[in-house]
Amino acid sequence: MFTSALLCYAGFMSLCLAMDKHHTELVGRKAPPALLRGLRLLGVCLLLASPWPAMASQGWALGLVQWCAVLMASAGLMVWLMPYRPRLALGLAGVCVIAGPVGALLASFG
Repeated sequence: MFTSALLCYAGFMSLCLAMDKHHTELVGRKAPPALLRGLRLLGVCLLLASPWPAMASQGWALGLVQWCAVLMASAGLMVWLMPYRPRLALGLAGVCVIAGPVGALLASFG
């Protein structure tokens, strides 16, 4: 379930960075349109991949319920951090982008 949370948060932050306003505020410069499209695609892919670790560990029924809770919690955390600690929100997303897929790979081997 923790891997699902990491993937959800990274997906939401990627979608957030795909918006011109947020990208300029967080990164400090305007993004080219190709980068914004890439961030959108990455965000959608991460969110589509996020339910599988939860469902693999808990089964379809309980895994889907836990994934919905993790989805809401990660979105809530990002929305709460963005106005107060935007750099922390961005740094946490960087950690999630690395740790989420690594956790998913480790879970599939173990």
